[in-house]
Amino acid sequence: MKAHDNTNPKPHRFGFITLAGPPNTGKSTLLNRIVGEKISIISRRPQTTRHRICGIKTLPDAQFVFVDTPGIHSDEKKNLNRVINKTAVSSLNDVDLILFMIDAKGWNAQLEKTFKHVRNVNTPVILLINKVDQLKDKSMLLPLINESMAMFNFKEIIPISAISLDDVPNFLDSLVKHLPEGPPGFPDDQVTDRSERFLASELIREQTFLRLGQELPYSMAVQITKYEYKKKHDRPILHIDATLWVEKPGQKSIVIGKGGSQLKLIGQHARRQVEHALGCQVFLTLWVKVTKGWAENASLLQSLGYCET
Repeated sequence: MKAHDNTNPKPHRFGFITLAGPPNTGKSTLLNRIVGEKISIISRRPQTTRHRICGIKTLPDAQFVFVDTPGIHSDEKKNLNRVINKTAVSSLNDVDLILFMIDAKGWNAQLEKTFKHVRNVNTPVILLINKVDQLKDKSMLLPLINESMAMFNFKEIIPISAISLDDVPNFLDSLVKHLPEGPPGFPDDQVTDRSERFLASELIREQTFLRLGQELPYSMAVQITKYEYKKKHDRPILHIDATLWVEKPGQKSIVIGKGGSQLKLIGQHARRQVEHALGCQVFLTLWVKVTKGWAENASLLQSLGYCET
């Protein structure tokens, strides 16, 4: 009789995991930390993330596809906000696991209103309590965990600090058991489903947030109008032209700055970020265009990639 074979490898697992929650809770920070590369842009301003972005983490026995989403919010006065919210809510469907993220300040009426979208989905949910490093009194964490357990049947509740998450393998171990068995869906070396062109536009938009802060009009978008590789001395050089869309002439003045100073700084910092991300020399030219009401125009929103099919 043959001895029992204990050498069978663990079954491979593959699945989609949505990162959901209100704006500014650290979803994009966590995604970048897990993947180990800058996939999703970050700023202190709410609603920095406007698109659904996948970050892919591949291990020998599992492949995780994290879906970073815009923060779910209640302000739907503008068509842009409605489209962004629709993207966030639709990302809760047809996935294997939802990570709903709140910060350590706890629940409030607005947060519970956001969570109602998750309650209506028949998908396992893990609660992530982020920014626990900012808690002066760590004893406040246990009441928050108990309150959360009483309000919903979370599969797990995991306190984290997304900005300093050191033990990524242990974190992934908490998730992998919730994924179905299956082969990987993406090549081992792929880290996102988004194109270089998209990443370049997002890195430019990030620099406008970082440089201008609250001065920056919310209704501002970036459109790449030229994206062309050329060779010089057998080295690739990427030429990018990008247009920054705003709604009012006064907003254009803010983005350009006195004598073009702000736009020049945005371009310099964005160029360095794109060069770092893509590993090649970049020539970047920025333009600012005023188009009144673009954030309400469905066809313009679609041309800018905000209306997903």
